[in-house]
Amino acid sequence: MQEDRRPPVGRPRGFDADAALERAMRVFWERGYDGASLTDLTEAMGITKTSMYRAFGNKDELFLKALAHYDQGPAAYGRRAVTEPAAQAVAKAFLDGSVRTTTQPDWPSGCFGVQGALAISDLGSAAHHALAAWRNDGRALLQNRFQQAVNEKDLPESADAARLARYVMTVAFGIAVQAASGLNREELQEIADTALVGWPFTRP
Repeated sequence: MQEDRRPPVGRPRGFDADAALERAMRVFWERGYDGASLTDLTEAMGITKTSMYRAFGNKDELFLKALAHYDQGPAAYGRRAVTEPAAQAVAKAFLDGSVRTTTQPDWPSGCFGVQGALAISDLGSAAHHALAAWRNDGRALLQNRFQQAVNEKDLPESADAARLARYVMTVAFGIAVQAASGLNREELQEIADTALVGWPFTRP
């Protein structure tokens, strides 16, 4: 029988769950899954381990909630990008969003989806699979949008939607790695702009 982790009726949590989750997200973002200890997490969240388990579950469950929080917050640029009216604008918005998100002064540098995956041990298999699925979902989102562009003749018939999606995702994650390595926003924007020279890279 699954343990009920909700706080007892009539007893308020005494903390802002959304704010605590935001702080946990930052810890995972900065240190990765394995690098974030329960002590690191609870100290950043300003709560006890008991409160963490009750409100968010174990470390794996907290990580999944933090990833969802990242997806709906800092990484929401991906879903906004695919609403652009033209395929090239989609690619530009996606890469520009990666540049902005990985270099925000009030957020950790790099990408949660990249940093969170660093050195995940066997104990972090759930986090590893969740991050892989998250990255694959992002690629599929782009691929579907580029295929729509081919169907609508916004892209030439020779354009390969899957190839374009993989390319844009690879550049975006490369930007994230370079941001974590210390490149500034202007340098990363040059990379994003250069990556789209020659768009749409049709089949040879």
